[in-house]
Amino acid sequence: MSRFIHRSVPFRAALLAALSLAPLHAFAEEKPAPPPTKATLPALKEGIALPGFADLTDRLLPAVVNISVSSVIRPQQDGSDGPDTSSPNGPQTPPYPQGSPLDKFFHDYMKHKHQDGAPERQVQALGSGFIIDPSGVVVTNNHVIDKAQQVTVVLNDGTEMPAKIVGRDSQVDLAVLQVKPAHPLPSVPLGHSDQARIGEWVLAIGNPFGLSGTVTAGIISSRKRNVEHGLYDDFIQTDAAINRGNSGGPLFNTRGEVIGINTLIYGGAGGDSIGIGFAIPSDDARGLIEQLRRNGYVNRGWMGVSFQDVTHTMADDLDFHADDGQPGKGAILSTVKAGGPAAKSGLAVGDIVTAIDGQAITGQTMPRLVAAHEPGTSITLDVWHRGSRKKVALTLGKSPNAPDPLPSDTHPPAHPTKTVGNIGLKVSVIDADARTQYQLSDSQRGVLVTRVFDSGTAAARGIAEGNVITQVGESEVNSPDAFQAALERAREMKKSEVLLLVQDNDGMRWVPLPLEAR
Repeated sequence: MSRFIHRSVPFRAALLAALSLAPLHAFAEEKPAPPPTKATLPALKEGIALPGFADLTDRLLPAVVNISVSSVIRPQQDGSDGPDTSSPNGPQTPPYPQGSPLDKFFHDYMKHKHQDGAPERQVQALGSGFIIDPSGVVVTNNHVIDKAQQVTVVLNDGTEMPAKIVGRDSQVDLAVLQVKPAHPLPSVPLGHSDQARIGEWVLAIGNPFGLSGTVTAGIISSRKRNVEHGLYDDFIQTDAAINRGNSGGPLFNTRGEVIGINTLIYGGAGGDSIGIGFAIPSDDARGLIEQLRRNGYVNRGWMGVSFQDVTHTMADDLDFHADDGQPGKGAILSTVKAGGPAAKSGLAVGDIVTAIDGQAITGQTMPRLVAAHEPGTSITLDVWHRGSRKKVALTLGKSPNAPDPLPSDTHPPAHPTKTVGNIGLKVSVIDADARTQYQLSDSQRGVLVTRVFDSGTAAARGIAEGNVITQVGESEVNSPDAFQAALERAREMKKSEVLLLVQDNDGMRWVPLPLEAR
């Protein structure tokens, strides 16, 4: 400070001297230049405006839905964890200022506790989805509806409809729902994500934080992202804002085609969007959605190998090059399971698969193309083997991974209870109330025994109220109608008794049950 003062003294004297010698007009206030006249302004053409997405949004919004999920949780579970966990780092329930409207919304709607102070048993969470068929077929993420007891689809106009889970696949995080509308619904088509280019405009529409019908715009930031999540790891990256609740919603191109299903975000503090979101490519999802609609699960073909993508360094080290001299592309086999389809076809460790049925592949696209074929399908592989190329015929086996089970109670059945008089049982669907009353786990499947009549054969074999029947013989049963139908089939086959797989507090046991009262 002293240095500044010492310098300021001579500077002030010099300034005053200069001012005393300067003419007065030199320091007079300058008048501002007159504003330009209308004639000097560039003319604007009428009707010209910046391009926007309003017309496209009007067309797409009716086909995007909100998904409300009710789940029952056990007391030891963390009640804040809802089914919609798009963030890789935690649940989709961000912190809000205490007392704010959004804080109240999440407290009342997603973290509701019983008034008697008992541990919370029923929670609700929100996600997004989109309609792909006017009959009411909805696509979303599996993690949105996982462990759901009830699923409700809410249309853009506020109409609510109960939804049935048609099929789900946890490995790629997809699920297909079905609602029963009174009239055909607006739908959107699946586009071809393989044709999408980095830098293209995209729209994300969904239900972030319960704010339905939210539209955000951005570009495709990258393609074929490997974020170590899921079977395929072939994500589209976008900077269109994707937040908690957007999971399962569509990523549209400017033609109104779905090129991705929003599923992951890299979140900042509290998990909010920082402009890095990921979507499952539509070309990865298309065949899986078809299988889920047809079978209820994905029946994946299996080669019996593990592999990795061929990098440029690998290609150079192996002297593996394309016809144009560039480093070759494909999937190099790292293990070949003994007795598996690949081993039977003569494939060996170090072989590089370059195409399947004539379609070029890489280590990232190979899982999708193999899984798109059902077990028993014959395919032809283009293989690079120690410097030479050959074609290998291979018949796919069945994937050793079991398909995801379907819930029994996500859609009200035609007959939620049924009395089977000749064996003396009354059974019901396992709904949210039953799970609470009988302390059944979220994953429990089967039919619940709600009453046992003393005169029936079931009472004589020790079946009691609260038991759960999961199978009749080799047939799984998840509804009272399915249970009765299985018994009828046994009678048609002239069987005098059937085996029931029954679960009680001590575990699972097989119970031989006579079909007729004695």
